[in-house]
Amino acid sequence: MTERRQTRGEHQKTRAQKNKEKAPKSTSSVKTWFKRIFLTLVAIGVVGLVGGAGLFAYYASTAPELNEELLKDPVSSEFYDKNGEIFATIGAENRKYIKYEDIPEDMVNAILATEDVRFFQHHGMDFYRLGGAILANFRDGFGAQGASTLTQQVVKNSFLQNEKKLKRKAQEAWLAFQLERKYSKEEIFEMYFNKMLMSGRIYGFGTASQYFYGKELSELTLDEEALLAGMVQRPNAYNPLKNPDLAEKRRNIVLGLMLQHGKISKAEMDEAKAVEVTAGLADDATRQSFAGSKYDAFLDIVINELEKNDDGTAMAEGIKVYTTLDPNAQKIVENIMNDDANFPTENIETGIAVVDTKSGQIQAVGGGRNYGAERGFNYAEDLKHQPGSTMKPLLDYGPAIEYLKWSTGQTLVDERMNYTGSKQTITNWDDKYLGAMTARKALYTSRNVPAVKTLKEVGTDKAQEFIGRLGIDAENVFESDAIGGGDIAMSPIQMAASYAAFGNNGVYTTPHAITKIVYRDGKTSKDYTQKPNVAMSDYTAYMVTDMLRDVVGNKPDAPGTAANVSGLDIAGKTGTTNYSKADFDKHNLPSTSVPESWFAGYTTNYSIAVWSGYEKHFDPITTWDERRLPQHLFKQIMNEISANVETSRFKKPSSVVEATIEVGSNPLRLASDFTPSDRRQTELFVRGTEPTEVSNEYEAPELSTPYSVSASLDLGGQSISIGWEHDALLDPETNEPLPTTFEVSATLEGGETFKLGTTDSKGLTVGNTLEDGNYVISVVAIFDGTRSEPGTTSFQVTSIPDEDLETDNPDEPDIENPTPPDQGDNSGNENGNGNNGNGNNGNGNNGNNGNNDNGNNGNNGNNDNNGGQPPTPPTEPTTPDGEDASTE
Repeated sequence: MTERRQTRGEHQKTRAQKNKEKAPKSTSSVKTWFKRIFLTLVAIGVVGLVGGAGLFAYYASTAPELNEELLKDPVSSEFYDKNGEIFATIGAENRKYIKYEDIPEDMVNAILATEDVRFFQHHGMDFYRLGGAILANFRDGFGAQGASTLTQQVVKNSFLQNEKKLKRKAQEAWLAFQLERKYSKEEIFEMYFNKMLMSGRIYGFGTASQYFYGKELSELTLDEEALLAGMVQRPNAYNPLKNPDLAEKRRNIVLGLMLQHGKISKAEMDEAKAVEVTAGLADDATRQSFAGSKYDAFLDIVINELEKNDDGTAMAEGIKVYTTLDPNAQKIVENIMNDDANFPTENIETGIAVVDTKSGQIQAVGGGRNYGAERGFNYAEDLKHQPGSTMKPLLDYGPAIEYLKWSTGQTLVDERMNYTGSKQTITNWDDKYLGAMTARKALYTSRNVPAVKTLKEVGTDKAQEFIGRLGIDAENVFESDAIGGGDIAMSPIQMAASYAAFGNNGVYTTPHAITKIVYRDGKTSKDYTQKPNVAMSDYTAYMVTDMLRDVVGNKPDAPGTAANVSGLDIAGKTGTTNYSKADFDKHNLPSTSVPESWFAGYTTNYSIAVWSGYEKHFDPITTWDERRLPQHLFKQIMNEISANVETSRFKKPSSVVEATIEVGSNPLRLASDFTPSDRRQTELFVRGTEPTEVSNEYEAPELSTPYSVSASLDLGGQSISIGWEHDALLDPETNEPLPTTFEVSATLEGGETFKLGTTDSKGLTVGNTLEDGNYVISVVAIFDGTRSEPGTTSFQVTSIPDEDLETDNPDEPDIENPTPPDQGDNSGNENGNGNNGNGNNGNGNNGNNGNNDNGNNGNNGNNDNNGGQPPTPPTEPTTPDGEDASTE
């Protein structure tokens, strides 16, 4: 029996009924899940609270005990030199302690409004402020915002180290609670007021008042109180002597907070904000010296480095700072800087940096003449000025070698030229243009036009990239930066470090004065050493170095010879900056005026940069003694710090080759044998780029013809002696005669030519193998394949019968030649007559008597070989008088 099929209406009713039955079950299930989740969260919360409470209790139990001495006095920090010896201790020294009742009310209000406005209401922890900090930490990451009260800051600076860790925060909270139970609010505020690091080595507000303003606290104005209250957050950054702009912004924030919390009126705020931040600062003469070190300038560099690494306030916690200080080098620098005899004028200033060439560690600094502790302006670091021509190796020639693989002999033309898109003409220091020259000469003689051309060839983007790897930050690079007159500014420390890369095979290390710090627990430390980075190829570093050797070398146009130290391989560069024409007109400056002078140089051990100038920009340098001051200071310092220290020479890497080129050839070609000496130069090339073609600019000079050619036979006709003269070509480099070969031949009249031989000398003797006859003797000079016209002479060969060679004649009696009185054996006269015979020999050489050899005829200078005639007997001698005898 088949089942009846439901109609559409029945099907819909059935479906609706099923959905209705299911609905309550679904709702019940959701509620069950919500309940489970809620209970789970509660359980987690309970566990978290219990666990958190337990962890807090554990951390609190390990917190140090309160110590009143540590609470009231700053904890001293120790500073070590490179040898591990303490050279400075900074803490409670020279601190002026102020009682709470002696603190002005506005000073209290400024501090509370800035640091802890609910100080007198909380019990060590400000939970309102803590809530805001928690939200900030969730949003920006743990440690993004602090919520420390004055009480917590006192605890942290007295017992704990500066780290954003849960353990430290738990211990800080516990100790703050304990501190509030043991001491009154006024006592805690007094601890804070006298303990906080204010700047450098200045601790406490009372000390800061005397140092920055030369005043007691009661004499401070509202703007001055606000400035001091704001310094605690970043003591060195907000130092008005070093960073007046930052200090002013911070002061105004404090004044705004005082208004917000009802401590001052708007009128008072506006009046205080209107005061120049530097207006009330004490001058150098008034400012007290708060010495904590015998090396104040270097210590200031160290403190600044701590600040840059967010450890500026850590000095208040008793840390140990291990530095790169070389005490010997620092003493040398300070002794030279403090000796007025080393300076051409009373007020000229200087800044010096000595950096280890290999590691980038700052060995010593000169912050200024007679630099005092906390002077405020350190010329070694704080000065950021145009570098002048010391920029040329960094921005121009270094990149050209690195990216374009230029040779040191690259041809550049020093000629009149304007900056791109400008009518401003680029000039040289001597107002001259010298034409074509090598890159080497353009750099070491510091020509400006070739430098700008080089930068344009490289491109500003590539040049900016290059100096960026040397630690030089530049937002933009302009053509004027090529000669150090643009926007790029440098300090002596940065310049010394950048130049060190040239002396370290192209490896750059950020300059640093600290190697590590160790916190109060003696276990936790922080590494400050810098990693070396390859900034350029080794060929770039060496080729720039080799060019810079010439700056201090003995070439007549070298500008840096005053910096040279005998026995040391030094490379370096001079630099001066300039005033504009408008500056000359406006300030009526002498025509020889320049604002400042630089010298940067290095060996394989040390890189030193020296700046000199005056405190005010428009107090000019006008003499050469002032201009050369950096060179003289460099020489003294480099000479003394290098004494008894082995200093190796710069080594040429395998990536560099030498070639002697013809200066001015474009593209570069090898010098030929005929290139003049003043156009020949041995230069450096990146291996594989050296030229292979020889220049044909200068043709081989015409070889002169040998002259005064003579030829003769010996007595027996056994050998032929030939002689001549010749004017040889001269070596263009040494001006010495070039080696010349001579080819000698004999040509029979109407017959063949016989080669007699070759020689490098101006004479030849060969065995006689020639037949009888008349010959022409030819001598040809040969050099490098070039042959001269022949020099010639006529020569006759005649056989001599054997009987004519007999010296004894049986038909003739022996005749003894008489000896004239007072003449001895008359060898002089015989020789004289022999010479006359030689005259006949000369005639023979000219073709009149070819076989004459009278010079060898012993007793009688008369001709005995003319037709084989026997000798003529001598006549009876006549005794000459003394006078005649003396003149024969």
